[in-house]
Amino acid sequence: MAQQGVQLDEEQFCCSICLDLLKDPVTVPCGHSYCSRCIEGHWNQDDQRGRFSCPQCRHIFNPRPVMKKNTMLAEVVESLKKTGLQAAPPDHCYAGPGDVACDVCTGRRLKAVKTCLQCLVSYCDTHLQPHYQSPAFKRHKLVQASGELQENICSRHDEVKKVFCRTDRLLICSLCSMDEHKGHNTISAAAERAERQKELDTSQQNIRQRIQEREKDVKVLHQEVESINHCADGAVEDSDAIFTELISSMERRRSEVRQLIRDQQEREVSRAEGLRRRAEQEVTELRRRHAELEHLSLTEDHICFLQRYTSSLSTIGESTHPVSSSHVRPLRYFEDLTLALSKMRDKLEDILTEDILTEEGTNVSETVNRVDVLLSTPAEPKTRAEFLQYSRPITFDPNTAHQYLSLSKGNRKVTMMNKPQSHPDHPERFTGACQVLSREALSGRWYWELESETSGSFELLRHAVSYKDISRTGSAKECAFGFYDKSWCLKRTNQGYMFIHRGIATPIPGRVSFRVGVYLDHSAGTLSFYSVSDDTMTLLHTVHTTFTHNLHVGVSLNCTGATAELCDLK
Repeated sequence: MAQQGVQLDEEQFCCSICLDLLKDPVTVPCGHSYCSRCIEGHWNQDDQRGRFSCPQCRHIFNPRPVMKKNTMLAEVVESLKKTGLQAAPPDHCYAGPGDVACDVCTGRRLKAVKTCLQCLVSYCDTHLQPHYQSPAFKRHKLVQASGELQENICSRHDEVKKVFCRTDRLLICSLCSMDEHKGHNTISAAAERAERQKELDTSQQNIRQRIQEREKDVKVLHQEVESINHCADGAVEDSDAIFTELISSMERRRSEVRQLIRDQQEREVSRAEGLRRRAEQEVTELRRRHAELEHLSLTEDHICFLQRYTSSLSTIGESTHPVSSSHVRPLRYFEDLTLALSKMRDKLEDILTEDILTEEGTNVSETVNRVDVLLSTPAEPKTRAEFLQYSRPITFDPNTAHQYLSLSKGNRKVTMMNKPQSHPDHPERFTGACQVLSREALSGRWYWELESETSGSFELLRHAVSYKDISRTGSAKECAFGFYDKSWCLKRTNQGYMFIHRGIATPIPGRVSFRVGVYLDHSAGTLSFYSVSDDTMTLLHTVHTTFTHNLHVGVSLNCTGATAELCDLK
């Protein structure tokens, strides 16, 4: 057991200066032990500086300590020499397969930790100490232990390869450069390494940049996956809500259609009653004139007859309110509405008789197309004649007109004046933007055309549709058409058009026209703007969305003298 203990603690009996077993061991005042000759030689060098320190703990002594032999330590070391016992390093310190072995060790060699390029020798930690302690090794270059050391030696001249031949792309020694490589393009290995290092640094920078770019791509794709999942989950929730509310939606639509019919009925009855009263008044007047003429025809006095005859005929004019066949059009309106509802019912029945969700090969786009068929009324018009069948009278509401706007031609024409008009106060009047809304609330299908005139050099006109609850006061952006989510507008300038919604402007190519047609399919969520010239219509922009309330026609002017008129399309 005692012998084993000595093996475990053998490093305590080695001099840290010469790295060998202690010879004539002495102990300095700090407690560390050295060979007497080693410590005396170390302190002889310190004698020039007048300071004496322990090589291990660097403790400074002043004056120079007097050394005394450590008798017990000397006996232990002497015992080690006689028995031949050596301290065994841990197994992991020995060189194994694939490790670089120390070139100085004898017997079982330790792992090398450094290789000296000057000595061309690899050292373990113990045999490397002189390179750290002796000034003679100060200029030697130590590198990580390498097992390819012999490859750095020229096999022909036994010299270190310190030259690089660019002609043959080889490492050579200095003698080779003056022999078989004479006249070649040569450079020192260090200089070649420096240039190649620059290329390496550039390549590394490019790789790092590509890594950053790809990491950004990975992040974007990760966000895209999350977005897809989020949108898909939202679509599932929305589709569930849509199908859940389908019946209630149909009920609401039935109520709206009923109200549309009643509103149209009220307007047409009111119009027809007015015409009837004027016709009855005209009949009464004509009967009175007929009686006068009858009485005149019975007059026997020729002179009196001739005098009254001329004046009587002059008071008889043509009818001031003729009833034309166009007044029968309201009946056609109700018939068209009933026909459209019948077609929608037939399409709905066709959809409900098919299992569109389990049909083989059905995908999302096919399902959406079927839903579009279900919700659509007759096909969208293609020609101007087809658009005109959805034109109905529209007038501007004087209660909404800004104080600088003047209405004329039966409230179908609006003009921007250079001074405020005498409009009475009204809660629905615009005060923050120079614009006006229509009196009529739009649902279903509508088509109208606006004709404008202007002479400004900046923003001129906005054609818009808007919910009625759009703000009337505040800054221009708070209530102007195209800002926030309550209105959609086509803005016309001297340079062209742009569509604006939620404050986002989308430029629209095309030539400016002074007549613009607007087509609205409220239930389908379609809003289209057209440039109109004679019977030619050119599509400017189409919006597909969901309208949650009835809409009103809106016009905004921003130039004194500018006008916009709702065209009479009958």
